[in-house]
Amino acid sequence: MKGVLLVNLGSPDSPTPKDVKPYLDEFLMDERVIDTPKWLRNIIVRGIILRTRPKKSAEAYQKIWWEEGSPLVVISERFTEKLRKQTNIPVALGMRYGSMTIKKALQSLKDQGVDDVLLVPLYPHYAMSSYETVVVKTMEDQQAFFPEMKITTLPAFYKNEDYIRVLSKQISDGLKDFEYDHILFSYHGIPERHIRKSDPTKFHCKIDGSCCNINSVAHHTCYRHQCYDTTVLVKDALGLPEEKISSSFQSRLAGDPWLKPYTDFEFERLAKEGKTRLVVITPAFVSDCLETLEEIAMEGKHQFEEAGGKEYKHIPCLNDNDDWVAVMAQWIHNWEAKEILPA
Repeated sequence: MKGVLLVNLGSPDSPTPKDVKPYLDEFLMDERVIDTPKWLRNIIVRGIILRTRPKKSAEAYQKIWWEEGSPLVVISERFTEKLRKQTNIPVALGMRYGSMTIKKALQSLKDQGVDDVLLVPLYPHYAMSSYETVVVKTMEDQQAFFPEMKITTLPAFYKNEDYIRVLSKQISDGLKDFEYDHILFSYHGIPERHIRKSDPTKFHCKIDGSCCNINSVAHHTCYRHQCYDTTVLVKDALGLPEEKISSSFQSRLAGDPWLKPYTDFEFERLAKEGKTRLVVITPAFVSDCLETLEEIAMEGKHQFEEAGGKEYKHIPCLNDNDDWVAVMAQWIHNWEAKEILPA
């Protein structure tokens, strides 16, 4: 029997340091997030970061926490419920980190008689710290606890026509009645070394962009290329002026260089260049979360206005948008019918 496993990032159980600390520990100790030797990762995470970060992160979560719980979890659950109504097979939701584990989700599918699973990492782009870690963890749990299960993974869908269509419509709706000077596509940041590590050729990726227009198998796992590709596809779909759009990368840790330009630096640059009416989009996420609701919608607005910006608008993620649900349901139907999965 077929079934679907949706996997998103995850969340602490509450916006308190007590619950944020173990969540951050699991997240940051993931070797695909902080990809240093384990002994060094232990020092960085448990010896340095976890001494102060839980309190600061808990305060950020408190700003965006909903009455029903974590926004990312609530949104993911709403999306899952809508999807179940449009499919004829079981659909389970798991999280890469936190108490809503992938193992629990797989167990719920097994309990319903499922032995053939479509794994859907809820990330449009391939990155070792998001898409890849979901796939690896799912396969580890499958081999350890559910060896009878067959798992097929949905490819990264950043350039799929249907995905670009619903994303573009979401953006178009958000632009109504707002005369912007500039649109900033802000993607989640990753260390530059992750790009090189994910390059199967070990020589194509140069980070500076000179490699993005040269066709290569490396693009299948190049997060930077895929992000810029998404920006171009949305620009073309909406007919946006080239000079009024740009891409940047948010959320970084101190230390090694991360993908540039940095979003917080862009807020200042754009405001000082006189682009005082700004729209910000966060297409690396399909569900609003701490990084979009607090870092971009709240802190980003403050940073932009502090630099001289006048009007600021953050367009929400696709969340449980009905068109987005319909697209995912169609992908699932295609998989059931043994048709080609989105690419």
